[in-house]
Amino acid sequence: MKKILIIDDNKLILKTLKATLSKAGYAIIEAEDGEAGLHLARSEHPDLVITDYQMPGIDGLEVLSEIHKLKINLPVILLTGFGDIVLTIKSIQLGAFDYLEKPFSPVQLLSTIQLALNSVKRSNSLSEVFRKDNFSESMLEDNLLVGKAPQMKEIFKNIGLISMNKVNVLIQGDTGTGKELIARLIHFSGITRDKPLVVVNCSALTETLLESELFGHVKGSFTDSIRDKKGKFELAGEGTIFLDEISEISLNTQVKLLRVIQELEFEKVGGEATIPMKARIIAATNRNLEKLIEQGKFREDLYYRLKVFTISLPPLRERKEDIRDLVIHFLYKLNKRFNRNVIKIGEDVIEMLQKHDWYGNVRELENTILQAIIMSKNDVLEKENITLNSRLHHTPNELQVPQFRSLSDLEKYHIKRILDEVKWNKLEASRVLDITRPTLNAKIEKYNLVQ
Repeated sequence: MKKILIIDDNKLILKTLKATLSKAGYAIIEAEDGEAGLHLARSEHPDLVITDYQMPGIDGLEVLSEIHKLKINLPVILLTGFGDIVLTIKSIQLGAFDYLEKPFSPVQLLSTIQLALNSVKRSNSLSEVFRKDNFSESMLEDNLLVGKAPQMKEIFKNIGLISMNKVNVLIQGDTGTGKELIARLIHFSGITRDKPLVVVNCSALTETLLESELFGHVKGSFTDSIRDKKGKFELAGEGTIFLDEISEISLNTQVKLLRVIQELEFEKVGGEATIPMKARIIAATNRNLEKLIEQGKFREDLYYRLKVFTISLPPLRERKEDIRDLVIHFLYKLNKRFNRNVIKIGEDVIEMLQKHDWYGNVRELENTILQAIIMSKNDVLEKENITLNSRLHHTPNELQVPQFRSLSDLEKYHIKRILDEVKWNKLEASRVLDITRPTLNAKIEKYNLVQ
């Protein structure tokens, strides 16, 4: 028989809740204030806590916060007579399983209790997929070390060779495959590890700005150049300069870059002094440079200067055996970043993820896991919290993986997607999101969601 702790300073409500839950087959312990409730939570080991918000002394949020500090898998349902959106948000942030506004029906209460207990049951049936003390922090923070697929093992072997030589490297791969991360691994695992790594996004700058960014400029060389500026090649010194999206540079800039590689020297924009170029160049692209050469958009001589060694990163759909390890890595990384504790993986989750095509590659997988972590109400990565994007009508180049600036952005995106998928059937959306209808309505109002 499951034991439920009820905390409420209103004796009539205590009596009513006790009668309803006892009839449903639960063992009940009760407290009339927050301090007594916390004592019982520690000594009686209940399976679930129901607490009122407004109480003398320690209120419901403080009770919730203190129980959360105990770091036990104890779901808490907060009750209140105030339909306050801010209070709803705060209770969820502090770890409440759900928030019920009075008056609520016995059916609604019993349904919420069952959802909470089922959540704990699923969690208790699963093992933790990692313990922090079992892993090197640096290993789990660098997803480049995640890769058991034959293609990735071969790439790592090659990196072991090229990282000990300052040869130019061309990294090719779809968007989201981790080209910059591979560049960082080459830089930090070899002879340049103690030297600068300078990153340039070639697609983010105009031709004039890119040349100034790469080579620097002298004061007065163009409008607003009020002082001398060092370029990225100079800043890289004897380290590495990473030219991301190299396919986007103009033919004019390609000529200048070719000269730098050939002569191992350059001049600042508007300057006359020659500066030696000592850095290794790592370039990356998600486009087929050979096709661009045929179209006259990329210089063939530059192409061969850049691809002294080539690394072709496979898309995630071709290395699905790595998905489990990537998921574990992202759980560790994202739990730490967002102060969550999702350390278990639900049944069939990995199988479901391995069936997906992942046109957004590792980046899409990370966003998907982040979304599921934020929506989790327990310590389990649940199928119900995972939203997979359909790509039936899109090619990989058309894919735009959502980027989230805040947890609120992510939650808004997830709830809107679920509502749209169930055609705004709020009862069905509440079931999929594993929240009550009042909570769903509060979030719809908070985010101004419309059909």
